[in-house]
Amino acid sequence: MFRDPISWRDLNRLRHDMDRLFESTIPGRTRQRSSKFPAINVWTSQDDGIIVTAELPGVRPDEIDISLTVDTLVLSGNRSMEGIEEGAQYHRRERTHGEFSRSFQLPCPVNKDKVEAKLEQGILQITLPRAESDKPKQILVNTNS
Repeated sequence: MFRDPISWRDLNRLRHDMDRLFESTIPGRTRQRSSKFPAINVWTSQDDGIIVTAELPGVRPDEIDISLTVDTLVLSGNRSMEGIEEGAQYHRRERTHGEFSRSFQLPCPVNKDKVEAKLEQGILQITLPRAESDKPKQILVNTNS
């Protein structure tokens, strides 16, 4: 009897578990890249298209790169390590630093010429207007009277 093919969810869970295993067993190893940073929300509406928000505290606009292909949005960049005064020593260090990258497939076609992005108080908002060709069309019913 054949088993169903492995799902993307299973593969992501396996990758996450393997990352945790290596992080906990190799002394001094810290993960520079995280698939969970930045935390992202994505939603759609009939009128506005797609809205993406990402939590990017401590990241300057010039450290962010946003690219858009046919149906994929890629958000990448670099979060600098915060400096501590000379002679100080960390007792706990949980905030990640270094390069990051998140990409995901968009749920509908967008008008690439009207995409906007703004960064306010550590929250990046990307507005991706729905392509006119993808918006619902109202069909009028004619009568032969």
